Amino acid sequence: MNAFFTSLNSRSSIPARLLGEPGPDEATLQRMLEAAVRVPDHGRRVPWRFIRIAGDARDALGETLVRRALERDPQASQATLDKDRGRFGSPLVIAVVARLGEDPKIPEAERFASAACVCFALLQAAQGSGFGAQWLTGWPAYDEHVLRLLGLGADERIAGFIHVGTPQAEAPQRERPDPRQLLTDWRPA
Repeated sequence: MNAFFTSLNSRSSIPARLLGEPGPDEATLQRMLEAAVRVPDHGRRVPWRFIRIAGDARDALGETLVRRALERDPQASQATLDKDRGRFGSPLVIAVVARLGEDPKIPEAERFASAACVCFALLQAAQGSGFGAQWLTGWPAYDEHVLRLLGLGADERIAGFIHVGTPQAEAPQRERPDPRQLLTDWRPA
């Protein structure tokens, strides 16, 4: 098997809670983003953009999430609030934003799919750069208050929060499906 397939077949998410310093430096991040934007993009719309969440911004966003969680549920448990406080604790989080405004030719679903491809390509680029990564969403990706706070427009949505850092422990592995069980052949009637 060639190195390309070896890399694809070894891809695995590292839980964000297991990602620590260091994260990628600026040059590595730019290489990762350059790789991530080489995804299918029907109509060349570039229906995505990035928001970097790093440094002190991670803690500030975590505290904002705690306040928002209490607005959403004043009875939220301490465990829930602690989870929200640390939700963006990875060294680097890249929010991949799907830009979905009106388009007479390219359906919204195709443009969102392109943004989702960026998320996956960014996971691969992180691993290829020697880092661990995980693609997450969670309630902050769908909360209008949080979306406004992050600067999203009315026609934008979070495709994923890509957490990147150095694995602090071995990644748990899961059994993968057998593609032979998922493949059917279509034949005309």
